[in-house]
Amino acid sequence: MLDDSLFDDPARLADTDSAGLLRLAALAGAQVRSCAETASEIGLDQLADERPRAVVLLTRPGVGPGVAGLLAALTGPRCPVPLVVSEELPSWVGALDAVFAHTDDVGDVTLAESVATACRRGASVVLAVPDEGPVAAAGAGRAKLLPPRVPVPPALSFGYVFAAGICTLRALRLLEFDTDELAEELDKEAERDHPGHESLSNPAKSLALRLADRAPLLWGLEPVSTAVAAHGAYALGAHAGVPCHVAGYPQAAAQRGLHRAAASVGSEADIFADPEDAPASSLRAFLINARLDNQGEVYERAAARDLPGADVVAPGDSVRADPVLRAGVLAVRFDLAAVYLGLAAGMLNGPGWPALAMH
Repeated sequence: MLDDSLFDDPARLADTDSAGLLRLAALAGAQVRSCAETASEIGLDQLADERPRAVVLLTRPGVGPGVAGLLAALTGPRCPVPLVVSEELPSWVGALDAVFAHTDDVGDVTLAESVATACRRGASVVLAVPDEGPVAAAGAGRAKLLPPRVPVPPALSFGYVFAAGICTLRALRLLEFDTDELAEELDKEAERDHPGHESLSNPAKSLALRLADRAPLLWGLEPVSTAVAAHGAYALGAHAGVPCHVAGYPQAAAQRGLHRAAASVGSEADIFADPEDAPASSLRAFLINARLDNQGEVYERAAARDLPGADVVAPGDSVRADPVLRAGVLAVRFDLAAVYLGLAAGMLNGPGWPALAMH
């Protein structure tokens, strides 16, 4: 049973959040800043003398797959080299290639084997993992290691993993970006989402309320937005126990039955319906839009015309029209919204809650 009155009662919210998950979720900017400092200290910018033949993003369960999808979307089809997302090392990886790997599990034997093989073949390897365990050992002396410095639960490590990936792609001259600017913007988002701010002025609380008691359809209006939606679905599953459907909007529109069902919810035909009568399983379409340009507006208008009752989720005009900034802000907003929702639903901080395990 959702206790949405908790959102606007800071004292009760603090008591309920006994593990300080909201505070930890607000550290994404600090994670980015610390990871960028580590990258500078280890000389990550000297990762490769020449652009690699291909880049492989090795992903394991947790935050990693969503971040890898976002990095791939940000580099886009114009990336000058192939960028491959894989759970295990492809057989063709060799000395001309670069590998970026992350795992929440320091004892991940499968990833350790992939890292050892990549290093043995002479590939450039970057590891976003703690500096202990078999994965770090597999790359010892040969891989560039970016261990986390800000202790957070693995499910709240988006800022760290995202920054490690951005720094790696920047070192490979595949993505240009200022991590300091990203850290500052994520700090601003954390302030906007502070527990002391009321729901009407708090983007994360507002999003949590809109997601509550619904079956969310997170539909991205373009590839970067769809990648953010995938991270949002992970966060909602990890913290609030909310299952989501994720798709790019063209693919969602091709699923005619689901699209038709979504269009019938909250449309003008339902204008006099009492929202209190809506069943807990009611569908609600959320159009995720990380873009702030003319093309983004075209996508949004077209989708909203088909889905008059859809809820648009966007960073807002205060965030500069840069896809890395806007995607990062939305991802962190989903993290905080999921924690708010999990706390209000009684999903978090129970006996044996796994989010207490820190990096």
